[in-house]
Order: sequence, then C-alpha cells, then structure tokens
Amino acid sequence: MSETPADWPAATEQALLDETLKLAPLHGWTGRTAKLAGKALGLSAGETELLIPHGPADLAALLSRRHDDRALAALAEVHASNLKIRERIRRAVEARLDAADADAPATRRWMGHLALPQNLALGARLAWESADVLWCWAGDTATDENHYTKRALLAGILTGAMAVRMSAGRQAALEFTDRRIENVMAFEKWKATTTFRPETWLADVAQRLGRRRYGA
Repeated sequence: MSETPADWPAATEQALLDETLKLAPLHGWTGRTAKLAGKALGLSAGETELLIPHGPADLAALLSRRHDDRALAALAEVHASNLKIRERIRRAVEARLDAADADAPATRRWMGHLALPQNLALGARLAWESADVLWCWAGDTATDENHYTKRALLAGILTGAMAVRMSAGRQAALEFTDRRIENVMAFEKWKATTTFRPETWLADVAQRLGRRRYGA
C-alpha cells in the first residue's frame, strides 16, 4: 500500500533516523550527519530542514521515542500487575536498556550529543518522557506530587544505567539499577515511618531565623 500525503512526514522522519543510525558512528550526532541522512534519501536541504528543523536534536528525540516504543513492545507480554513494584521497574529499565542496545554504536554518539551543556535540557526532557512511558506501563496512576517524584527518580536511574551500560556492559548496568531501586525503596520506607516533612522543616527554619533576626 502506497503512503498517503499525510503519512509521508512521519515515514520520512523514521527513514531519516534509519540513515542517521548508519552515519552517526562515524560522523557523530551532528547537523552534518542530519544533512547527510537527508541526502542519502534523495531529499533536498529544504525538505530535510522542513522535516527536522532542529537537526540532530529532532533526531535525538526520534531515537529516544523509538527506543521507548521498542521497550513497550518487549514488555507487552509481561503482566505488570503480577509483579512487585520494584520488579516492575527493574523489568522496565532492563527492557529500555535492551531497546537502546540494538543501536549501540549510534546510541553512544547520541548520548555524547545530549551530554553537551547546550543539550542537557533536551536530555532531561527525553529521560522524563521515557520514565513516564515506563511508569504508565507499570500501572502508576498517581496524580499528586508522587507523579513527578516517581518520574524524576526513574529518569535518573535510566540515565545512569544507560551510561553504565555503554561503558561497563549489560550486567553492570542491571546491578547499578538494582542498587538504585533499593536506595529509592529504602527512602520511601523511611518517608512512610518518619514524622519528617520538608514543608514543616522549612517553616520551622524560617521561624527560627525570624526570631534570631528580630529577637522575638
């Protein structure tokens, strides 16, 4: 079946990403690579810019979302409700690591691109998106501050595990993941059994500082 005009942009974006994955190990995750990918598809410079106006940044987002989709496909046969929460997150992180590993040579250059100071915000946003995808798979329905806390914590685990995977291998990355999950679970247990609340502590500090300043 031939593509309709409406299908063409999405299909061509994916084709650009495919070409980028071939080129990036040698040329890096750069604007030049984006142009070379477009040229390989027979696109004009204008067409390539129309599809990916931010060049390597747009391609970085496409790759992250492809890996998210690949992880969800791998998790499709896993019944999250049958697992403890720490097991769900472990399985989710493992699936996401394996999804990225399929494109390991290009993923290394992708990670280097996102580590540049000007791209840190993009990297954080993509890690957050991945964490959200995985938490939704895990069955999270929180709508309070826990929604954001969970995603921030998992985004940090994912980012660290990816770095370990690329430098030390899959087993080391999974061991790192297990340690970080254990840290988080210990923290959550501590929160549930302590009377400490950050907002209460801050109010107390402000009150004490006020008394010292004004002598009240």
